[in-house]
Amino acid sequence: MKLELRGITKRFGPLVANDHIDLTFEQGEIHALLGENGAGKSTLMNVLYGLYDPDGGEILVDDAPVRFEGPGDAMAAGIGMVHQHFMLIPVFTVAENVVLGHEPTKGGAGIIDLAEARRLVREISDRFGFDVDPDALVEDLPVGVQQRVEIIKALSRDAKVLILDEPTAVLTPQETDELIGIMRQLRAAGTSIVFITHKLREVKAVADKITVIRRGKVVGTASPKDSEAELASLMVGRSVVLGVDKAPARPADVGLAVRGLTVIDERGARVVDDISFEVHRGEIVALAGVQGNGQSELAETLLGLMPATGGSITLDGAELLGRSVDDVLRAGVGFVPEDRSTDGLISTFSIAENLILDLHDQAPYARAGSLSPSRVAANAEQRVGEFDIRLTSVQDPISTLSGGNQQKVVLAREMSRPLRLLVASQPTRGLDVGSIEFVHKRIVAERDKGTPVLIVSTELDEVLALADRIAVMYRGRIIGVVPGGTDRDVLGLMMAGVPAETAHKDAAAHHTTLGAADLEEQQ
Repeated sequence: MKLELRGITKRFGPLVANDHIDLTFEQGEIHALLGENGAGKSTLMNVLYGLYDPDGGEILVDDAPVRFEGPGDAMAAGIGMVHQHFMLIPVFTVAENVVLGHEPTKGGAGIIDLAEARRLVREISDRFGFDVDPDALVEDLPVGVQQRVEIIKALSRDAKVLILDEPTAVLTPQETDELIGIMRQLRAAGTSIVFITHKLREVKAVADKITVIRRGKVVGTASPKDSEAELASLMVGRSVVLGVDKAPARPADVGLAVRGLTVIDERGARVVDDISFEVHRGEIVALAGVQGNGQSELAETLLGLMPATGGSITLDGAELLGRSVDDVLRAGVGFVPEDRSTDGLISTFSIAENLILDLHDQAPYARAGSLSPSRVAANAEQRVGEFDIRLTSVQDPISTLSGGNQQKVVLAREMSRPLRLLVASQPTRGLDVGSIEFVHKRIVAERDKGTPVLIVSTELDEVLALADRIAVMYRGRIIGVVPGGTDRDVLGLMMAGVPAETAHKDAAAHHTTLGAADLEEQQ
């Protein structure tokens, strides 16, 4: 099946998310759409999948114009989509999820034919070697297997074109390797794959063709043989430095000490399970792990956003546990939350006001209980220039900014005051390659001032670039602490629950499932 987009345009108010985009997807190819977060890739695919109506342009299937009123029309035309956030019902079985919405029935009473649903899952799973049990509950499956269920669901509706939207965002490196193998199998069977990503390494490993989108426009095509630096330059529009140029750490005494920390969430689940670790002054410790293994809850507990049921958290010997969020911030803790919208910003406040949220009642911004608008504005103008925050006016509501620029506001606020500890959870989420380069430099500079830095990140490249030591979390526990620069395959195995010693042995025995040639290309 040949799929073509001609002049696709999509606007959200004054923002042009897609600007007259022309693309062709040929049968049996893996076509990567590469671009920064916010470049318009997902919006374009949501248009293609019938979730958004385009404001201009047309979609053609086998040279015939089509119009999709919704995802049902797109699926009927042979287009399937696996979203970054899975659309599965956790308490349903694999088979029930796969046939949801197009259930096979038996008899005249419209009874769901679960035997046929199981047969369909087994047939697709066996054909591509997915190894998925049709009777397993989705909530009991690892993330990588849940993703296979999403792919089976699309293939069960005879998808000829499969859209994968940031499919590796929640996967370990080993699961990513397995997904790449699945993509190659699908390509060999004649399925076209649209691979949406911002990860250069994966594009080079699997893509047949690369189209780069920047600020809503197609800015060029590239080859998988091009270097990562060349691809990054095309994404950003200028040359960027990949990786982090940093001197070896010079750790001093212990700044942050966590001892026996246990956190139980509102469901009664032990999300942080008797964790102990230290962060020294002048070092960066990264908490690595697949999303959902307790890292977020640990970070929130450090700030006082979640209560602990046991243990202690000390900063320079002073206990933080049990203190209010305001007290923790005033103790010199800078905090970049994972969810900026909920925990980092007040959407109705101005950009300038959001830049002083934790300092609004202190000099020089407040005198005798009143804010000084001129000082608040002057601070905002300085931070906007320093962090390249793109806006119209610092007096505009923060809600008028893109997600990436909102993230820069949070970073600017937290990293522009004297700190005794920096905790940054997903610090570069939503940022472009150039902004990531800047943020990484600032984090390293904070370390070099002697500040203990704790990074929580699901981006393994970020962890490897920044960390002096890496603590890997799995199901609420730290299963090992390894030096920065540890082999990514070792880290990937640890992220899947393999203890550090065993992971080193396993990684040495079989370096990856990709094969030596692909491994060399990735590195």
